[in-house]
Amino acid sequence: MVYVNATQLQLDTRDEILSSMVIYGFLTIPNHELMIKFQNVLKEEYMGGVSEIVRQSNEILKATMDGDADKVAEMIEIAHDKEIPFLQYNNENSMSCVITLCYLSARNDYEITREDKSGKGYVDFLFTPKISGYPAIILELKYDKTAGEAIQQIKDKNYIEKINYAEECLFVGINYAKKDKKHTCLIEKITHI
Repeated sequence: MVYVNATQLQLDTRDEILSSMVIYGFLTIPNHELMIKFQNVLKEEYMGGVSEIVRQSNEILKATMDGDADKVAEMIEIAHDKEIPFLQYNNENSMSCVITLCYLSARNDYEITREDKSGKGYVDFLFTPKISGYPAIILELKYDKTAGEAIQQIKDKNYIEKINYAEECLFVGINYAKKDKKHTCLIEKITHI
């Protein structure tokens, strides 16, 4: 039995325990080499649902770069259904943990920062490309609002200020609606920044 915020959770499998550690911020990866080792461990068959999400993280990055917002929303929803159903999923912090898992392989090509100061606020996720020619990605999360509001916040708060050197940037807005438990996504491509 594991206690989180004085709530008793039944975490029986290694998969559930690791997912909880990521969700509640107990598991952070300090550098690229350790991230690669962590990714390799998660790919092992005994890791169950988490390993499947890691395997699909290349696909979600590709869908993002292709501007396929429906595919991104669908994959995040699948990850949420597989990894978060036994925990509370009612705020942007919980959503951030799912995003961290879904985009785990993006760390090979991007420096990913969370809650980074940019423009007039703090962007939820900033993907700074390590490889020339890759687009920068600004990802903003909303809970019980709209993906459009997330995109508008990116624009209103000038989050692109920190990556004004990039030739191309993707604005990604993701919303989770508590009532119908659905994720929505919008992706806008900005060129010649």
